[in-house]
Amino acid sequence: MIEVKNLSKSYGDFRAVDDVSFVCQPGRVTGFLGPNGAGKSTAMRMITGLTRPSAGTATIGGVAYADIPNPASQVGVLLDASAQHGGRTGREVLTIGAITMGLPSERVDEMLALVGLTPKESKRRVRNYSLGMRQRLGIAHALLGDPQVLILDEPANGLDPAGIHWMRQLLREYANRGGTVMLSSHLLHEIQIIADDLIVIGHGRIVSRGTKDELLTTAGTRVVARDRVALVQALKTAGLDAVEASDAITSTATPEQVGLAAAAAGVPLIELRQAEGAGLEAMFLQLTAEDQRDVITTEGAQA
Repeated sequence: MIEVKNLSKSYGDFRAVDDVSFVCQPGRVTGFLGPNGAGKSTAMRMITGLTRPSAGTATIGGVAYADIPNPASQVGVLLDASAQHGGRTGREVLTIGAITMGLPSERVDEMLALVGLTPKESKRRVRNYSLGMRQRLGIAHALLGDPQVLILDEPANGLDPAGIHWMRQLLREYANRGGTVMLSSHLLHEIQIIADDLIVIGHGRIVSRGTKDELLTTAGTRVVARDRVALVQALKTAGLDAVEASDAITSTATPEQVGLAAAAAGVPLIELRQAEGAGLEAMFLQLTAEDQRDVITTEGAQA
């Protein structure tokens, strides 16, 4: 189990992670989501002992990562697939890991077969690997010590559709055997398929957390009005969030709350309904609206 309590990290006046608390449970895949710069990678680096927290604690099985004996045998970590030594072969990377962890050499062959790297590919220099091959090698290294916890930052990046399907099955089976998986990814569709629990972070703070089913069933409301500007203003005046899409406005508020806000402002509505089937992407955009760099509005499209 991964347990984070009141974790914070500051760089001068900048607060990268701000009083974050959450738990990742055994037997479950936890999706860790947020826009670029939201604090995901910083939080994961603190959990794995690579960055010192300014405040708070992060433990794995009740122990700080730095205090775990032979930690790679208990916690598998992949934070940057491109950080591997480019001059070594894939087999050499895994062999050094096995020696460091006190594992038999046979484990290297098992992991190469598990992640689908052929004997020929394993003898190739890592600098000549594609990003997808580096991801496979990184996952093999993370699993080398047969750990109980996996912490993976964007592991699907660079994988083709077949590779993503393979990774999804691998992590699902790992969790089904009782392992703890913390998974960060910008591929929201994949997170929606594989994750059991979701943690959404924005501006360094937890925006929302819960089971996937809980969060997706409260995906909010879809509303359409001829006067979009007036509707957005009405929602914000009522303290409700509003995200503009090409054909509608969505909000995490209920249809009743949205309708009352529009009525109070005298804004006629063309459509008002629960956002059925909006999925993880709609929920993510709603919950992290203030963090988005790339917001497309009707007004902007006409400019």
